[in-house]
Amino acid sequence: MITRQTQRHNDDQIEHRGILSKIEKTQTNRSVLCFALESSTFGVTAANEQESTNNTKTEAESTKTEDGPATTTTTTTLPIHPPEDAKLPVYALVNYGDTYVQPLITSALSSLLPEGSLTYLPTPSTWDANTNPDISLPSLLPFPEAKVLQIMPYESLDFDYISSHPATSLVNSYMIRKALIRKHYLAKTVENYLVKNPDSVLKDHVKRSEAFEVDFAEFLDDALVEAWDLNESMERNAEKEEEEEREWWILKPGMSDRGQGIRLFSTMEELQGIFDGWEPESDDEGEEGGDEGGEEEGDGIMTSHLRHFIAQPYIHPPLLLPSMGNRKFHLRVYALTVGAMRVYVYRDVLALFASKGYSFPPEMGVEGLERHLTNTCLQGEPEYNDSVRRFWDLSVDDLPDEQKERIWEQVRSVTGEVFEAAAREMMVHFQPLEQGFEVWGVDFLVDGKENVWLLEVNSFPDFKQTGRLTGVVEGFWRGVVDRAVRPFVTGEEGKEVKGMELVREVDLGRRF
Repeated sequence: MITRQTQRHNDDQIEHRGILSKIEKTQTNRSVLCFALESSTFGVTAANEQESTNNTKTEAESTKTEDGPATTTTTTTLPIHPPEDAKLPVYALVNYGDTYVQPLITSALSSLLPEGSLTYLPTPSTWDANTNPDISLPSLLPFPEAKVLQIMPYESLDFDYISSHPATSLVNSYMIRKALIRKHYLAKTVENYLVKNPDSVLKDHVKRSEAFEVDFAEFLDDALVEAWDLNESMERNAEKEEEEEREWWILKPGMSDRGQGIRLFSTMEELQGIFDGWEPESDDEGEEGGDEGGEEEGDGIMTSHLRHFIAQPYIHPPLLLPSMGNRKFHLRVYALTVGAMRVYVYRDVLALFASKGYSFPPEMGVEGLERHLTNTCLQGEPEYNDSVRRFWDLSVDDLPDEQKERIWEQVRSVTGEVFEAAAREMMVHFQPLEQGFEVWGVDFLVDGKENVWLLEVNSFPDFKQTGRLTGVVEGFWRGVVDRAVRPFVTGEEGKEVKGMELVREVDLGRRF
């Protein structure tokens, strides 16, 4: 199975349906969170507290009558409401579902926010990020007016509550954002934006894409009927005997992540072979009870699971650094969007290297991809043990500081532009929330001429790719808390954390 495929599938289902109401099975099953209201916080006297408690608690009294057995009278429990002029506490539901990043988030919250400013809510005992992710906020909050911060996995976010309580909610994800995180949608986002903005920086930093849909390998020809540039290129390549003279292409499944399903090809024969290799095998075609899914190939990819694909010209040659064994690398940039919408990028960038030295033309097959794919999760037995480095620490003999700065300025410009493109041209498929923020992993490749190319945008990025460089993720989440959470909790703008650089402000006119 594709890693995190279930999350992606659920995400896509929710986005197609729009905001759904999570209907509680029965009102009597809701649990009321008991808590004490300190007089120093709400200015309530001890006598008033006792009176409030007596008036709101559930009582069961037995009364014996002459005509029959005892009867029980029950009064209904009501939530406690603080006075209108009281300073409301902020309740926080924080469980990112990742043991690597969870302590870094809680550490940032505790160190950057005033002591006692958050009251943490426990996740329900039945909650599980994978098998039982749904959470209903009303069942956890003491009163409807409570301010609440959610930092949870996407499937556990109560978007229904957020939409009905926008002024008192902050959530760590937008609900609809596939214009960026689906590769075929991202290609369409850039295409649409360039039609209206032909001089955009994206025209020189995003490779053109041929998007197509195919369910089974036998229908590949039909799927490529309108892929004019791709078909012409493959026909020219078929006439060239020398592989290094061909124009190579990279195939990417539109909805996979972590580099799974990526292949290189130059001819129709090679592309057909890739899809044939993904077809499930069956002992007897049409035999009842056969395995409908079939056996999955090495990296768990099947055509029928993916359907959406894009093909792009392969970027050759990439920037290679002799001090790093001339291995191909890409940049992982952590980005933050706040509200609707400010876009930040975190300056502490990662350089992720392939496990083996670069060679061209590509060797066919999955093993040959180790020299061309830089995703740390796909690498086999490496020739080196330093696959993840800080970009700014790379040897100045290979990459002087002024060249790094030029690369960084391209990253800043492209990141801001692609988020604005999604917000303005793909409003159905990208909808920033004024009461939301989101963290992103944006990947770039630097070519031999030091030109930066956007590869993909990831929501809920895999922070474990940083490996031993935990400080990068720790610093990033401190920036997230400072820029996104602090204003909600304290009413003050964040300014304490360095490295979080504002690259774009887009006024979408959305207010709650």
